[in-house]
Amino acid sequence: MNILDDLKLQYRMGGIAMRIIYWNVACFIISLLFFWPGFTGPFDYPNWLALSSDPQVFLFKPWTLLTYAFFHFDFWHLLFNMMVLNFASNLFLTFFTQKQYLGLYILSALFAGVVFALSFYFSNMYGSIVGASAAIMAILVAATTYSPLMNVRLFLFGNVKLWHITAVILVLDLVQLRSGNMGGHISHLAGALFGFTYIKLLQNGTDLSVIVSKTLDFFANLFRKSPTTPFTKVHKNYKKPTERTASRIVTKDKTQQQIDEILDKISQSGYDCLTKEEKEFLFKAGK
Repeated sequence: MNILDDLKLQYRMGGIAMRIIYWNVACFIISLLFFWPGFTGPFDYPNWLALSSDPQVFLFKPWTLLTYAFFHFDFWHLLFNMMVLNFASNLFLTFFTQKQYLGLYILSALFAGVVFALSFYFSNMYGSIVGASAAIMAILVAATTYSPLMNVRLFLFGNVKLWHITAVILVLDLVQLRSGNMGGHISHLAGALFGFTYIKLLQNGTDLSVIVSKTLDFFANLFRKSPTTPFTKVHKNYKKPTERTASRIVTKDKTQQQIDEILDKISQSGYDCLTKEEKEFLFKAGK
């Protein structure tokens, strides 16, 4: 098996978490080919992919509330995010389903995008963001909220509680909130808030991921061909109905009954006691 076949097998068998990692990597390769002018410096993402805080942009390009969560600023941005995503995905999928994972990823990206755009707009600031960090934070915080005391083994640190790891990441975002990547840290914290809220609502019986599942199922059924009912030819029988034999049987029974009655009369009183009609009937029946 060559490397390409191995990658295809991992994509098919790895589940939704592996597929999202593949999608992020594929989007990064597309970025290298189309949005990296001169193959030097930062990527130049168009405003129909990156999420802009300008309402005149994101209101008329609402899909950017989702597309930004699959593109990254550079290779190191992608590498770090995919490492954390793989780590958080394994934790989350220990307790929850693939559909809940996909629903949380998409909804948290949408929520964090809206929070970023509104916070910048009301602060009279302009900026744009790319990256899966907000959705990754939602998945990590969701797993932590559900099982904060889970032991996680880290290289050089040994066993630590899951909530310790998540707390350190959140503190780093809060400390750097006023840095040059303010929009990114706002989206991180918004994603974390959504992950926490998702688990609390789920524990109360409300699964927000159903919104995504039902939406995807609707479009899947919309483009799926409905099974056609095969044509069934109905054969009509135009033959003349056959005569019923019940009348013969009834006639035969009546004749035999009359014969039996005459024979009984003969056995009791003799042949001479029969009437002329009975004698004629018995004679005809004996032919």
